Amino acid sequence: MPDLLDTYMENRWLIQPNHANILETAHGGYVLKWMDEVGAMASMRFSQESCVTAHINHVDFQRPIMVGDLALIEAYVYDVGQTSMRVRLRAYREDPQTGTQEQTTESYFVYVAIDEDRDPTPVPELTVSTERGKQLQADALSGENGDG
Repeated sequence: MPDLLDTYMENRWLIQPNHANILETAHGGYVLKWMDEVGAMASMRFSQESCVTAHINHVDFQRPIMVGDLALIEAYVYDVGQTSMRVRLRAYREDPQTGTQEQTTESYFVYVAIDEDRDPTPVPELTVSTERGKQLQADALSGENGDG
């Protein structure tokens, strides 16, 4: 059974002018695309199957990511159903010179594992065997319910 920490993924993009809106901040559509891609990677790592996006919970854009910043996207599977996985996604703006990070966006996505025929297929049970994993799961569950 895969462990929560085995699903933890992150990726970075340098925000260039072609990613920006007229305010010279990352266009929300790019941020959502990158969140979806990293979330899919986490769910595929967990299920060892192809996965499709089934649901996006509300998305909170808390602050912008400026041109020249790095967009850091992190994702991990924190809960599973029979064929689905719930993934917490957060975006941060990161200073490329100092590494200083500030959270900018948060959401919770649901992915469904699919087989070669593109039909839903079962996923394994999720284990959480470390204190860090337990904290990540608790944070995701409380945040998903609006408590975090």
